[in-house]
Amino acid sequence: MSFLRADLAQLAAYQSPHPSAQSEAAPPVLDPLDTNESPIDLPAAIKATLASQYQEAIAANRYPDGSQLALKQAVIAYAARSGKVPPETLSVENVTLGNGSDELIRSVLMATCLGGHGSILVAEPTFSMYAILANTLGITVRSVTRRDSFEVDIAAAQSAIEQAATTSLPVRAVFMVHPNSPTGNALTQRELTWLKQLPDSILAVVDEAYFEFSGHTTLAEALSRPNWIVLRTFSKAFRLAAHRVGYGIAHPTVIAALEKLRLPYNLPSFSQAAAQTALAHSEELLSQIPPVLAERRQMLQALADHPYLQVWPSAGNFVYVRLSDRGLLALAVTEQAAGLAKLFKLLRSQGTLIRHTGGGLRISIGTAAENQRTLANLQQVLGLNIATQKVAS
Repeated sequence: MSFLRADLAQLAAYQSPHPSAQSEAAPPVLDPLDTNESPIDLPAAIKATLASQYQEAIAANRYPDGSQLALKQAVIAYAARSGKVPPETLSVENVTLGNGSDELIRSVLMATCLGGHGSILVAEPTFSMYAILANTLGITVRSVTRRDSFEVDIAAAQSAIEQAATTSLPVRAVFMVHPNSPTGNALTQRELTWLKQLPDSILAVVDEAYFEFSGHTTLAEALSRPNWIVLRTFSKAFRLAAHRVGYGIAHPTVIAALEKLRLPYNLPSFSQAAAQTALAHSEELLSQIPPVLAERRQMLQALADHPYLQVWPSAGNFVYVRLSDRGLLALAVTEQAAGLAKLFKLLRSQGTLIRHTGGGLRISIGTAAENQRTLANLQQVLGLNIATQKVAS
């Protein structure tokens, strides 16, 4: 069809099928540990509160509050409290809201690079949506590698920026996740120092989707620097993945630019109500964090003790693993990619759904029962293959 952009043929639609919609036969119990959601739903009492709000306070025939003022004020109060910054340093001019963080990422890309104004820099592996959204907008993505610890190769990143500066597409935005997904590592002091020295012509985008689990934030930098923005979401710790609410905090000039690109009524009334209710009950909802971190510690220890797996420390609600050389042998493969693909399929056949991404497997922390089943399934699929190898030899 000649009216379509020619480059769209080279792009693939983002696939995120719900476990219940999988085409292949699924096991009776399928633990969805692939999207880093909270394994715990909203408490029934909070759901009842939301239901009453929909009945009594939301007119379905009316558009949402386009100013989003009440939710922005609630976000300000929470951000100041959790980020330990003076409340007077935050105002509604520092906040923008999006239909999930994805919409905010897209707005940042449009504000900085669209129309041949520049390119973005990412360090792989990282959250895939930065490159996916950039590609849909025809924006050039410059990628650099990470070290064995998954710290950004700063020399390579700086070199990429300097080289891009000599072209017609200089780097206008650097995207970092803190802690990184899928690898789980928080930004080091060296990485933060490098981000702080970026010139004002480059926007530092720090994605803090997992802030509540890590406790690490760059909120103070976002409020004191004109070229810094922090992105967060309600989809993880606040248990509102179904409602798709994200927010960004930055200098008023950055926020004003993003607000120009925000679609009218981008956040449904019920989603705004859900986010406000979650913030009003933040103490109760975030009480799940210590148990999740305890489960993460146990999972990391169990995986570290496994001779066929390699695991790294994590500051998020997930862990990241690859196969050791012995693990590759156990699965009768010679390459990491083939081994991970095989392990992914074997685990799914046993009822554990995880994410195969970034050259490894990302396993979300679930409930205690889900985590135990995951470990048991790992032992079973690797053990079965070990037995097969012995018989075959």
